[in-house]
Amino acid sequence: MRLHRLTLTAFGPFGGTQHVDFDRLSTAGLFLLHGPTGAGKTSVLDAVCFALYGTVPGARQTTGVSLRSDHAAPDTATEVVLDLTLGDRRLEITRRPEQTRPKRRGTGTTRDRARTLLREHDPVTGTWHALSGSHQEIADELGGLLGGMSRDQFCQVVLLPQGDFARFLRANAEERARLLGRLFDTRRFAAAEAHLADLRAEAAGRVREADERLLATAHRMSQAAAALPGLPDPPDAPDTESDLAETVLTWAAQARSTAREHHDITVTALRAAEAGHATADAAHADTRERARRQERFADARRRAEALAAQQPERDQARLTLERARAADTVAPALALRDTADAEHRTATTAERHARAQLPPDLATAPAAQLTARERSVREQLGSLATAAQAETRAQRLTAELADLDTAASADRDLLATQLPRLAAWPETAARLRQRVEHAAEAAARAEVLAQRLGPAERRLASADRRDALDTAVRAAEDDLLHARETAADARAHWLDLRERRLRGIAAELAAALTSGEPCAVCGSPEHPRPTPITADHVDRADEDAASAAHQEADAHRADAEARLAALREERATAAAEAGDEPRASLAATAATLRADHDAAREAASGEPAARQALTSAEREHETLRDRVQDTERRIAARTSQRAALAAERAALREDIDRARAGAPTVAARTADLAALADALGLAAAAAHTTEETADRLKTADDQVATAAYAAGFPTPAAAAHARLTQPEQRALQHRLDTWHAEESAVAAVLAEERAADPADPAPADPSRTAAVLAEATARLRTAAAAESAARTSRDELDRLSAHAAADRERLAPLRAEARGIARLAALTAGTSAENEYRMRLETYVLAARLEQVAAAAGTRLHRMSSGRYTLVHSDARAAHRARSGLGLHILDAWTGRARDTASLSGGESFFVSLALALGLADVVTAEAGGIRLETLFIDEGFGSLDEQSLDEVLDVLDGLREHDRSVAIVSHVPDLRARVPVQLEVVKTRTGSTLRHHMAPLDA
Repeated sequence: MRLHRLTLTAFGPFGGTQHVDFDRLSTAGLFLLHGPTGAGKTSVLDAVCFALYGTVPGARQTTGVSLRSDHAAPDTATEVVLDLTLGDRRLEITRRPEQTRPKRRGTGTTRDRARTLLREHDPVTGTWHALSGSHQEIADELGGLLGGMSRDQFCQVVLLPQGDFARFLRANAEERARLLGRLFDTRRFAAAEAHLADLRAEAAGRVREADERLLATAHRMSQAAAALPGLPDPPDAPDTESDLAETVLTWAAQARSTAREHHDITVTALRAAEAGHATADAAHADTRERARRQERFADARRRAEALAAQQPERDQARLTLERARAADTVAPALALRDTADAEHRTATTAERHARAQLPPDLATAPAAQLTARERSVREQLGSLATAAQAETRAQRLTAELADLDTAASADRDLLATQLPRLAAWPETAARLRQRVEHAAEAAARAEVLAQRLGPAERRLASADRRDALDTAVRAAEDDLLHARETAADARAHWLDLRERRLRGIAAELAAALTSGEPCAVCGSPEHPRPTPITADHVDRADEDAASAAHQEADAHRADAEARLAALREERATAAAEAGDEPRASLAATAATLRADHDAAREAASGEPAARQALTSAEREHETLRDRVQDTERRIAARTSQRAALAAERAALREDIDRARAGAPTVAARTADLAALADALGLAAAAAHTTEETADRLKTADDQVATAAYAAGFPTPAAAAHARLTQPEQRALQHRLDTWHAEESAVAAVLAEERAADPADPAPADPSRTAAVLAEATARLRTAAAAESAARTSRDELDRLSAHAAADRERLAPLRAEARGIARLAALTAGTSAENEYRMRLETYVLAARLEQVAAAAGTRLHRMSSGRYTLVHSDARAAHRARSGLGLHILDAWTGRARDTASLSGGESFFVSLALALGLADVVTAEAGGIRLETLFIDEGFGSLDEQSLDEVLDVLDGLREHDRSVAIVSHVPDLRARVPVQLEVVKTRTGSTLRHHMAPLDA
């Protein structure tokens, strides 16, 4: 994985947009990230983690610190864009966290949801194309490319926090296990331990449940055998597991044998009780039959005496029934006479009520006179129908005239309010048109001012750039002068050394002469007077160093000249754009134009509203004018309509007055005549009905007298008195039949008594034989219950014994399985005697990983400490039952002894923790799929090193660079700024932090 470019906007302490060019920083292989405390060094690392995983690392995530910068403008969105290469794919990740922003319309804020975008670079076309905008899809894609490396693993192997590893060195085994478990994801091994513990508990529970079922079966057998004599107590839970089933089954066999013997005894007793009960039952049945016959004969004699006493009553009932049946022949004539009498009384009452409704002069008139008067009144009613229609029409005309008067009044009121508004329209239209014209003039003026404002602001910007470049040019001239002087001095020094070396070249050659070897100049093997080397002799190395210094100074001079020429050219361009006018004058001109432009735009902004107001007013005026014209036309039409309706109503009222004949209305006159006609008709009909009913009543009296005499009654009243209803006759006949049936039954029983010849005339006593039978029944029930209980106990013991045998067969494999699972669970949990180091399974895996980390870290620590220290892993058993297998020791080559990491000094702890961090990064990287990490960040800890140790650490970091890795050091140490030339500086200001790239050594 290689980082190329990072862009931060409104993130953490960075209020604006900042860029980090990792490609430029990585060219030297090693760069420094520095800045004051709180400036935002860690926020740069947070941004990388946030782009990859959507969260920031460590405690900053758990405390819920907001990612949005407090220095950002309200409408600036918080965003992180990371350009990186994963594998062979160039990707760009854009993330925006959930945040609030001002509403686009109105006041207040609204919440924007988190957004993520993933793009990929096409190396063939050189363009970017979108891959996804889904959080889940992007997380899955990046997780695959990162080899499944979690956020914690990434933060541990890419962002190396030295403080965490210093604590790791001094931590106990439990704390080391938590960190390693989080990095290497040993949750599956911890889950295996927990699963085995659960399996052990489940297996033990199954064995316990089987034992409990076996004991429960034994207790149920004890309850079934509770009534058996001579049986010992049931077994309790034995001390050993294997004895329980055998003990229960032995006791069950003894209980079954006892139950069978007891059942045989109860069967014999039951048979004897059954024979005694049969004898007692037969004797009791015979006694009850004799007692029944004796009671029946005594009851028959009592009933015969009662029938003799009721003979007079029976004779009277027979006579009453005969007279009632004779009166039934007179009943039709009596009913006819009663009907005629009721009809005559009803007709008389109706006639009296009908005549009460007539005028006094007609109250006693005969029926014929009433009928003639009714015909006369109804003829008058026919002539009033036309007058009633005329009266209804006159009423409608009156209502219409009232409606016309109301509508006319409303129209006059409407005209009174609308006419003044029509008169004011010319003035209103002129005012609105003038407002539109003023707004249009302001819009034109704003366009002219905008055309002048742009050039003025560009000239002002050019003037600012011109003045700033003046200062830069002066500084560049000073730099160039200093560079020229330095280059001249370096050249003079180089030439001086070169000249001195040439002068002493003979001594340099003489120093290389060897006795007997030929001279390189003259070829002589003898060297009688070689030139000696003086104290101020200059050798080739000094000359080369001076030459290199001269070339470097000359290159710096050339760079200064090029920089000065570029600044002068840029200043000339800015001066040409700004002109010679002072900046203050340009600023005043631009400010005046801006103010005039803003005022004109403000005035022009009302043009749409003014035009809308004019259009609305014109439409309203047209509507008002049409409404006034419609109102005037309606008033004229209603005036002519009212005159016609009034003339028609006057003509109708003359005809109505003649038809009323003094009544309030024609309808009232019609109602009076109709009521009189109805009363006359009712009275005439009632008089005719009364005459008809009187004739029918006289005829019915004659018929009923004849029928009564024929039936043997002196008068019709006597016949009516003798009558009985059909239910009464049937009840009387039923009493006579009952008496006759009772008499026959009694006679039959008495005849049977006279014919009987009882063998035992003594009274029978069923109570005595019943008591004997009850005792026999009780003995039978007791014997049957005892036999049933014995049979039930025997059957239950057989069934439960079979269950106990089946439970014993199921318990054996469960107990064997539980032993095997318990042994394996104790082994993985570190509690088994077979686990020599008392090491849990998860700890065993972590110990293997820690051994790999220690081996990788030991190699780097050996180099950092110049071969003195080596980090080794220890799996020695810890004391006091503590966790074993996660020990670390430092092997000191100077003493040949190993010591605990807690005894390290501050500088030594930094050595070891850095080596451990780098080693852990290698192992975790391999664990996460072997993904290559080409960018590492090392955070703090360099302040505890002396100069020599710092050099050794930087050598190790240079070694990482040799493997094509880029290493970033995050530190406050000032010496590192001089030792690491490529730097990313975080500058803290009151308005938020900014980033600066330094690609050359900083000036002293």
